Amino acid sequence: MLARREHARFELRQKLEQRGFSLEDIDPVLDDLCEQSLLSDDRFAEVYSHHRTEAGFGPVRIRAELRQRGVGGDIIDNVVSAGDDEWLGVLRRVWTKRFGETVPKEFRERMKQMRYLQYRGFTNDQIRTLFD
Repeated sequence: MLARREHARFELRQKLEQRGFSLEDIDPVLDDLCEQSLLSDDRFAEVYSHHRTEAGFGPVRIRAELRQRGVGGDIIDNVVSAGDDEWLGVLRRVWTKRFGETVPKEFRERMKQMRYLQYRGFTNDQIRTLFD
């Protein structure tokens, strides 16, 4: 499984449990993989965040997805906040690709676009900055 892509420890444990391995067998193997640096939540979070950012998702959504995959809060904070300067650029790219360059004048259209950007995981402050 690790040959195909990075995994979080929690995620790999779940997959091994689903395949019928017992927890007594799983935990020592995961500990050994961590010691050999073959399994790393830090590395997983970095790679995952990078791929999701490239796919046009914002910091709020990436944080939630990493939490779902069992990554610790400190690791998430380090990875997501490392790209603070980039988020407005990603937001602009996503917005332009979906809606074009023109800021809507109609309230309904503006709200529609804002909801879409919130769904993608951008904060209200970031969205307001874009529309201002």
